[in-house]
Amino acid sequence: MTDPQMLRAAALESKAWPYEEARKLIKRYPEGKPGGEAMLFETGYGPSGLPHIGTFQEVLRTTMVRHAYEEMTGLPTRLVAFSDDMDGLRKVPDNVPNKEMLGLHLGKPLTRIPDPFGCHESFAHHNNAMLRQFLDQFGFLYEFVSSTDYYASGRFDGKLREVLRNYDAIMGVMLPTLRAERQATYSPVLPVSPKSGVVLQVPVEVLDAEAGLIAFEDEGERITQSIFGGQAKLQWKPDWGMRWAALGVDYEMYGKDLIDSGVLGGKIAAILGGRKPEGLIYELFLDAKGEKISKSKGNGLSIEEWLRYGPDESLAFYIYREPKKAKSLHLGLIPRAIDDYWQFRGNYAGQEVAQRLGNPVHHIHNGPPPAETLPVTFGLLLNLVGVMREASKEQVWGYLANYVPGATPETWPALDALIGYAIAYVRDVAEKPVRRAPEGVEVAALKRLDAELAGLGEDASAEDIQNIVYEIGKAQFGDLGGFAELRDWFKALYETLLGTSQGPRMGSFIALYGIENSRKLIAEALAKA
Repeated sequence: MTDPQMLRAAALESKAWPYEEARKLIKRYPEGKPGGEAMLFETGYGPSGLPHIGTFQEVLRTTMVRHAYEEMTGLPTRLVAFSDDMDGLRKVPDNVPNKEMLGLHLGKPLTRIPDPFGCHESFAHHNNAMLRQFLDQFGFLYEFVSSTDYYASGRFDGKLREVLRNYDAIMGVMLPTLRAERQATYSPVLPVSPKSGVVLQVPVEVLDAEAGLIAFEDEGERITQSIFGGQAKLQWKPDWGMRWAALGVDYEMYGKDLIDSGVLGGKIAAILGGRKPEGLIYELFLDAKGEKISKSKGNGLSIEEWLRYGPDESLAFYIYREPKKAKSLHLGLIPRAIDDYWQFRGNYAGQEVAQRLGNPVHHIHNGPPPAETLPVTFGLLLNLVGVMREASKEQVWGYLANYVPGATPETWPALDALIGYAIAYVRDVAEKPVRRAPEGVEVAALKRLDAELAGLGEDASAEDIQNIVYEIGKAQFGDLGGFAELRDWFKALYETLLGTSQGPRMGSFIALYGIENSRKLIAEALAKA
């Protein structure tokens, strides 16, 4: 157990990015927030489409900064997950049912549009529920806030009144950023039509700032209406700044595509008596084609898709790494993320405090990870399942029981879960193995490997087998010569025995799959030569 003072001292010196971000908050309030108030972290979510990993990563990364701040200061914090669910639906997403029905409600607040899935009060309630379900599953500590609830309940009334009082100043911030034709109709305040229920993009006249009264034209009629009680909302950029000021947000990260919007939001927050929060500007996730992930297009991985083939921790690990670097996000990344996560987790126990704080698993688990390690890699499991063709968990455990004496699903629960992921990944995602015929020196090398394995007992260690494989790769075979480079031998083994371009340590694979089974693979390969 690490001494808390030692941990705090190491955290204050750590270069891991969550601690670097937390230092911004210490600089913001060196003595802590006035009155002992909790440092407020916020993440925003626009529920116009189904939640995706790009949404989830903001909550995860923000939670990591939050925990880092707590480790460094011991001071209280809060995390608000804010849903802009009063926003008007601009277009029908591509990845939802009942598109025609949604098309009838374009422009209306998302909480006033029927759920196309037919299971929630509104479209926003459905998407909000999906987000919360996953955040709860992962164990996040957060407070969910609905924009609709805050507008309707009067929680924003004080700042909305300030918006009307400072209407000209806010227009002075926004108008220079707009095209001439947009300037002519722009208003930071968007009234909700009493006729159609649509969030209107129309000019407004401030009649009485204190009473919250505005006037606007709606279907040819001049309407006088209050902006309180959910009868209006703000354009999203002014809304962002208003929210920062109204809630007293201290930290919010966002993507580089929102840099300019963040600057405008900060100016508006200052006009309204608030202060722009600290935050990390991160790079965006890209799909397999290198295009920006979009909720409406549904071109990114869903949270459910990743978790079909990998555990929570693998997703968190991938999200943790290099937040300021653009990264692709597709199913092919999952095996590497799983194995890298477990490698870092295995290193944790033997590291000094400073190294632990720089280890991704410390931030994924908000402290020391569970003690369980793995006797095999996920990559090795994929290769085993791949050569077995159709495998069950019980069959895979049959091989593992020989490789790891006494291993059972009960003694290795994380491994048992990974076997399930491996079976699913090979079945649904991995390319079907195509084993090519060996040629040239490869034939002689495989014959030599078969002979060497024939002389071993089934209890031969992975290391002993690996040494044999290594020596064969360095050997010469008479007139045939040998391999130009050792990696050519390993590549030949992967392509002729496993049907893949990359693979595991062959000593480990042969020990796991069994010597007799491995000799059968060699025989099948040689029969093609």
